[in-house]
Amino acid sequence: MIFANPAGAPELACDECGCRWFDRMTDGTADRCYECGAPVPEAERAAFRAALEAFARRRGTADDPPAGAEDPRRSR
Repeated sequence: MIFANPAGAPELACDECGCRWFDRMTDGTADRCYECGAPVPEAERAAFRAALEAFARRRGTADDPPAGAEDPRRSR
């Protein structure tokens, strides 16, 4: 699920439990919810990337998004 934080930026939350903290470890647990372990589908990640791009366009920063903003749970 995607929602807007108080600054208007999109944030991604787990569809299963609503957790907004995703495991960013590289030990094979990336792309899973930190709280419940539910996998985050690629469709949700793609929707989040699109929401980030739209937010950047609205702010006039489409050419200069924050480093790593495309997907906070991407595999490293």
